Amino acid sequence: MRRACEIRTAGSWNAATAIDRVVLDATALKDGDGLVLEDGAIVRVAGKAEPLLEIAAASPHELARLAWHIGNRHTEVQVMGDRLRIRRDRVLEEMLRGLGARLTAIEAPFDPEHGAYGDANNHDHDH
Repeated sequence: MRRACEIRTAGSWNAATAIDRVVLDATALKDGDGLVLEDGAIVRVAGKAEPLLEIAAASPHELARLAWHIGNRHTEVQVMGDRLRIRRDRVLEEMLRGLGARLTAIEAPFDPEHGAYGDANNHDHDH
C-alpha cells in the first residue's frame, strides 16, 4: 500500500499529474479523525507531533490570566481542559514563567482554537 508522506498546497504542484483524488467534506482534519473508505474501512488521521509547551496554573483564575497574555500576543493556543498548549517559543516561555505558569515541554499534535473569526489561517480583523 502506498502512504502519503507530505502535503503540497494547491498551486505548488501540477494538478494534471495527480493519479487519483480524495474528496473531503471538511476543511480541516484533526488527530483522531477517521476517513471512511467506500468499502466501510476507516483510515485514522494522525496529527504529526511537534514541539509544544504545555501550560498549567495554580487556579482557574490564573490560567485565564495566562490565556489572556497569550491571546494578547496573537499566539495560537490549544485548550486542553485545565491546561493550555502553544508552539514552543523562548520569549513566550520566559514571559509565562515570569507570570507564575508551570511549563512542560512536550511533543504532540497541535490543534489550536480557531477563534471568533473562523479559520486560524485567515486572521484578518481591525485592531
